[in-house]
Amino acid sequence: MTIDTLGDQGDGITRVKRGFVVIVPDAEPDEEVTVEIETVQSNVAFASVVERSK
Repeated sequence: MTIDTLGDQGDGITRVKRGFVVIVPDAEPDEEVTVEIETVQSNVAFASVVERSK
């Protein structure tokens, strides 16, 4: 996925289907990353970076 923006805490943020938000710590805007979803809540998911595109 591509990181869209940075959140207030400095975490990468992207949106997937229907605007569902995924927060990815240690990711930068416009960065292409493969992530692993760790926690899912009703309106947001938290993920960690598994691989960064070169």
